[in-house]
Amino acid sequence: MTHLIPVTAFLFFQDATPAAPPPAPGNAIVDMLHNSGPVAIVVLLVLLFGSLFSWAIIFAKWGAFRRARTQSKRFLRAFRKATRLQEIATVSEQFKPSPLVNVFDEVYETYRRQTGGYGPPRNITALERAAQTASSESLTVLEQRLTWLASIGAIAPFVGLFGTVMGIVDAFIGLGTEGTATLRAVAPGVAEALITTAAGLVVAIPAVIAYNQLTASCRDFGARNDDFARELLNSMEEAALGPNQDPGESPRGLHH
Repeated sequence: MTHLIPVTAFLFFQDATPAAPPPAPGNAIVDMLHNSGPVAIVVLLVLLFGSLFSWAIIFAKWGAFRRARTQSKRFLRAFRKATRLQEIATVSEQFKPSPLVNVFDEVYETYRRQTGGYGPPRNITALERAAQTASSESLTVLEQRLTWLASIGAIAPFVGLFGTVMGIVDAFIGLGTEGTATLRAVAPGVAEALITTAAGLVVAIPAVIAYNQLTASCRDFGARNDDFARELLNSMEEAALGPNQDPGESPRGLHH
């Protein structure tokens, strides 16, 4: 009887010993990456490169679009306050990030070729074509590298899916090697499949969202270019039709 007490106490303290804490999620992910095969590592490296490249494009475009919006507002204020086209042409360079500046410069240069910088425009149709060409060129510059975001957003899930398939293949190979359906046999392959699937989605989703947002901004810039071109041409036509008015002297047709 006396021998049972120490044994019982020993079992009690053994049961009271706290269990080892489960591994932290970050450590678990590191362990899965450490145990991943070469195919999964290559897939993850490709996705990492795609993610870094897409984020570089996103940040660069957001900055460029923000500057373009700010300078467009300033340029419009300066244009509407000016009394001469020459005044705008002189200061247009300081608003260069704005696509409106390209439209103005192209129209004004065409007008100078027609008239030497003075008198009514001789061919409004030529000015309209110049405005359309400048607007198209400005949008082309704004849209540069956006196709990369579309490509990354479309391809990244399939790259992750390739890693998923290879992970499942590794799981079946491990199952065949062990000969029994145990967690130890299939866990490495399943882990690779899950990691590559998640990585593909993490890379694709921001790229697709950014592409849609930036494309919408490009359409907005295109509409603003068209509105400004009409405003510029209308002011030149009004000045030409008014008595003793000179488009080269008044972009708004309000002052001589």
